[in-house]
Amino acid sequence: MPASEALPPIEPEALRRSLESTPYVQGLGLSVEHVEAGRVRLTLPFSEGNSNPGGVLHGGVAASLLAIGSRSVARSVLAADSAPWTLGQLQVNYLSAAREETVHAEARLERRGRALVFVETRVVTDDDTAIAAATAVVRAGHGAEGGVPPTSFGCEGDTPGPMAAVLEKAPFMHRLGMKIEHMDEGRARIRMPARPEILDEDGAIHDGAILALLDTAGAMASWAENGIGRYRASTASLQAQALAPTPQGDVVAHARCAHRDREMFWAETEVADAATGRVTNRGTVFYRITE
Repeated sequence: MPASEALPPIEPEALRRSLESTPYVQGLGLSVEHVEAGRVRLTLPFSEGNSNPGGVLHGGVAASLLAIGSRSVARSVLAADSAPWTLGQLQVNYLSAAREETVHAEARLERRGRALVFVETRVVTDDDTAIAAATAVVRAGHGAEGGVPPTSFGCEGDTPGPMAAVLEKAPFMHRLGMKIEHMDEGRARIRMPARPEILDEDGAIHDGAILALLDTAGAMASWAENGIGRYRASTASLQAQALAPTPQGDVVAHARCAHRDREMFWAETEVADAATGRVTNRGTVFYRITE
């Protein structure tokens, strides 16, 4: 269909229904507070299943809210038949922690083209304290097939290490079924099954869950480089790209610590289709571990 005959964007109420019926969004407990062309506001009440131990919102959940808000804004202004919509580029900065409290994601359009949409999104608490912020470039595929994704750089070994069993019990990681298969010498490998509750509206793994996996894998590679101890740690920033639509089957994340200094770690991360080894998402996690 020529661009001049493209279907108009989805109506706001239809977008709301589409979002709130998505399994991953339902699993998070997310609701759509407001939606209009170029602007979306989402609300997420506190849930232990979205947290780390101690009731702190998991960084992967914050990244999920930023991704959902960004892609929703893109859908609100792009032609309804321009799918698939992928997060071609997402830069997440973690600003502070939310502990046992409601948070909101506010996303607004910066610029729209035929294929690329630029969005700014932030996650805030009820009192407007900023928790995380992101800039995103959402790409409309217009039904075209992309190139063949690259093969994973992989992560050999079957040494989950002494921390794996404890970390897998963290509420959000446990709910998504993440399994740490290897975590040693600055490298990590984590498998995540395609459970029904983490899927998107098309039956593929939701890109929010993929971001959570990238974030977690980068953190695990950093710990594998640093070693165990009585430390405090958090992700400072996550940069991610989608090379292809997310798989409909299980995925596996690989991460390797590319560099570190006294307290900061740069971890290269990727998520691949477990069946083919083809990379669909990749990124860099900027992680901090302090005494």
